[in-house]
Amino acid sequence: MGEPSYTQFIHQVDDFYFSALSHGEEQLFPISDEKYAEELQFQEVLMSSFIASGSHSTPPAKRVKLRGESSKASLIFCKICMEASQTTDMFQNNNCSHVFCLDCLARYLAAKIQEKISTVKCPEINCKGVLEPEFCREIVPAEVFERWENALCESMLLESKKFYCPFKDCSALLVDDGEERVAQSECPNCRRLFCAQCKVAWHLGLSCKEYQRLGADERGREDLMLMEIANKKKWQKCPRCKFLVEKTEGCLHITCRSAFSVFWVGLILVGLLGLILVDLLLGSDFF
Repeated sequence: MGEPSYTQFIHQVDDFYFSALSHGEEQLFPISDEKYAEELQFQEVLMSSFIASGSHSTPPAKRVKLRGESSKASLIFCKICMEASQTTDMFQNNNCSHVFCLDCLARYLAAKIQEKISTVKCPEINCKGVLEPEFCREIVPAEVFERWENALCESMLLESKKFYCPFKDCSALLVDDGEERVAQSECPNCRRLFCAQCKVAWHLGLSCKEYQRLGADERGREDLMLMEIANKKKWQKCPRCKFLVEKTEGCLHITCRSAFSVFWVGLILVGLLGLILVDLLLGSDFF
């Protein structure tokens, strides 16, 4: 059987590139139209260069030579796809003797990296060996390998030191250097403000303590805007129903719509018991 043509080689590279990014019909890492167009353009340039040169020699393909391999090509069995392949299409792990075909191993690595697993174990059952990134760089596409590197860097950080940008459309990994206690911070990735202490979008007009006192149903964007207005206008909350109360005129005796009487003095709300005590002390005619 003759050597494969360069056209066949190009198609093999193209198929191999996208095989690591998809598994069956499901894409693990979707490729944008711009990226796909760039790859096609690059292949067209290679093809044009090949036709112009008139050379039909097969370009060398880098692979990992199996230990103990003879000069004569032989078939090796892959325990993932359960098929035998040429040694030129196989990969042997550096710290164990298990061998797998390049296509299966690329899919396996892509799936693990998609799950943000930094230490990828050998696919062999009960094997304690791990796949080392420096020996797998040629197997997976650059995008997949970059994600692997990011997962490795993230795994080296202490859990107490790392957190993520609170904006869901960003979620960039951030690190707390612990040098000083800061609240208002800016994400270096999306450039939006957030609170480094509360780990939420910046709560304008509220201190961290005031924000923490809010209920879970009061921390929305509109709720925070309302609280900012309430602070500026010195509104207070009814001790019973928690509705905001505004004193505009009249005496200090206020009855909330929940029928709870309060006494407004020095911008502090006092409950019914406090109102009675103040009434007795001052001899007022509230009752």
